[in-house]
Amino acid sequence: MRHARTGSKLGRDSAHRKALYANLAGAVIEHGRIKTTITKAKAVKPIAEQMITLGRRGDIHARRQAIAFLRSKSIVHKLFTEVGPAFAQRPGGYLRITRIGPRQGDAAEMAYLELVDTPLVFKTKLSDTAVEVEPEVEGPAEAEVEPSDEPEVEAVAEEPVAEGDVEEPVAEGDDEPEASVS
Repeated sequence: MRHARTGSKLGRDSAHRKALYANLAGAVIEHGRIKTTITKAKAVKPIAEQMITLGRRGDIHARRQAIAFLRSKSIVHKLFTEVGPAFAQRPGGYLRITRIGPRQGDAAEMAYLELVDTPLVFKTKLSDTAVEVEPEVEGPAEAEVEPSDEPEVEAVAEEPVAEGDVEEPVAEGDDEPEASVS
């Protein structure tokens, strides 16, 4: 019976699904953010968070467990040297899922699966410009700087021009006659 078994099968057999989870978790650790379907993001989020918890522990047994699952020594090295220590003070919740709308080809709901220490980036539908939103940080508030009424203007230094260096503008009708070959 399948009592208390969580997770979806994603239309794959168990070996293919395990490889998919290892590849997606490794990509999140390596790149900090991946773009995938919401279903895959929800399935791999707890697994990737377990890997980050192993990275926080930092002992040899945790490293061996991570290598056994992720199968890449370079990704495990990054997990234990950069990602794990970055989340040393955080008790959990290392990843977030940000929905980004349907995929063009098959209308599958897409999402970013990203580490929470990265800033949020949204693309607006009307323009292709990315808007970056800084995550809220707990701690002492920084003093706000009041903007002045005068706009900031940068001074541009002009080089002095000698009299011989000045070129006179030529009007469109004042073309010089071309030399004719006879």
